[in-house]
Amino acid sequence: MSARIRWTLAVFALVTLSTHNTAPVSAQVAAAVATANPPAAFNDPNRRARLATAFPEIDKVVAEFMTRSHVPGAAWGIVIDGELAHIGVAGYRDLAARSPVTRDSVFRIASMSKSFAAMSILALRDQGKLSLDDLVEKHVPELKNLRYPTTDSPRLRIREVLSHASGFPEDNPWGDQQLSATEDAFSRMMAQGIPFSNPPGMAYEYSNYAFAIVGRIVTNVSGKPYRQFLSETILKPLGMTSTTLEPREVAADRMALGYRWEDEQWKLEPALADGAFGVMGGMLTSISDLTKYVGTLLAAFPPRDGAEGGPIRRWSLREMQQIWRSRPATVTRTAAGAVNLNSGGYAFGLGITQSCEFDQIVAHSGGLPGYGSMMRWLPSHGVGMIAFGNVTYTGWGGVVTQAFDLMAKTGGLQPRTPQPSPTLVASRDAVSRLIMSWDDQQADDMAAMNLFMDTSKDRRQKQIAELRAKVGSCRAPTTFDTVENWLRGQWTMTCERGDLNVSITLAPTMPPKVQFLEVRLAEPRSAPATCR
Repeated sequence: MSARIRWTLAVFALVTLSTHNTAPVSAQVAAAVATANPPAAFNDPNRRARLATAFPEIDKVVAEFMTRSHVPGAAWGIVIDGELAHIGVAGYRDLAARSPVTRDSVFRIASMSKSFAAMSILALRDQGKLSLDDLVEKHVPELKNLRYPTTDSPRLRIREVLSHASGFPEDNPWGDQQLSATEDAFSRMMAQGIPFSNPPGMAYEYSNYAFAIVGRIVTNVSGKPYRQFLSETILKPLGMTSTTLEPREVAADRMALGYRWEDEQWKLEPALADGAFGVMGGMLTSISDLTKYVGTLLAAFPPRDGAEGGPIRRWSLREMQQIWRSRPATVTRTAAGAVNLNSGGYAFGLGITQSCEFDQIVAHSGGLPGYGSMMRWLPSHGVGMIAFGNVTYTGWGGVVTQAFDLMAKTGGLQPRTPQPSPTLVASRDAVSRLIMSWDDQQADDMAAMNLFMDTSKDRRQKQIAELRAKVGSCRAPTTFDTVENWLRGQWTMTCERGDLNVSITLAPTMPPKVQFLEVRLAEPRSAPATCR
């Protein structure tokens, strides 16, 4: 029996109990607390079919982009609920041989590699081998004598190198040319010192150097080379058999060669070997392999009971996708000229933004000589897109934005809806009964200690009686209009001469009781607020 069915049966039983049982309200709420909280869920059973209607248009957008941007070859995929729902390929992986890109072609994904390093750190944290608040110098001795920019600067912690808050200077494209640096050369580089553009923990600034240090932490703490730890802990458990940090490990008939568009022609870019800086940008993978990775990060949502699937804890996967270093908000215009507000920051190896359309956008792009890539997904919607190209710094951002716009137009790109907890259902029913027929004992039973201190019981009873005089007798509801979370919701009571809107928030007590209650005459519903 699925968790959703179990929860549905539990709520049905609870509603039946609250309707026909005369037990005290507090007893009913206490019984509800013992029942598992339901996860947010999609309301439209046809959402995947709706989204699929956008795929042909998305393919056209990609084709136009390839022509406009001189991309020799590309592969792209749409991920829905952790599965590769659509894959597209076009052009050539090898221009000289006229070998086409296939669904198994392997591209370099550059800075998209960073989140794998972050996941490796969280795996070590989950194993109890380090803390994100450890000083970096604890695990990287070369940094013990690092000279900080001011005497009051804090010493660098692991969480700061994971979130581009290290204070090191932005180092694109310098970092791209460091991929093949040896471990010995990297040790000497660190021992010589690192200049700071800000004190640690003060501001966002993108640092490839910082993620090379992340790789060294993984190596020193695990006792294994970073490549080995990554393979054993992340790649193999996810079945990512085509993913590697070393180009020489990719079969020649699968490798997408990298090119530069220059002097009105494509020029082959020399392949960069793996080295100490490969942690930050050296990974190679295929669409099907990266789908498994993106699907795993998407599957961490929503929070729920049940078995953990790995390769790290489900909470750790969500932790990777939360803002840990904010960035200044930006205002842009859409292709149609509308103003759009974007805010966000950096998580652990991933960028996080919020727009007028989407509450949480998780993404990372990648660019190297010969390659450009993008992965972007919407945790609340269960949908993502991956795209690879084999021309220097292929810029996929606009294409992916258009793809999500096209899917939104189908009506299928809707977020999960929070589901009411059994506790919230029991409290809704208790409040509704009180509105229909006031009883002092029931009022005391459902109220948190503050409710009648904020507005006296007599005043609340009078206000509700005045509303009832206007609308007549009312019926108890069986649904919510809005569920914001497990402890807050709104509903409508249908009455003889109008409706009542009711809102409650439960208190942080056990059992949770009503700390906020508003009852008012229903008004015509207005359109949701927008930031446009």
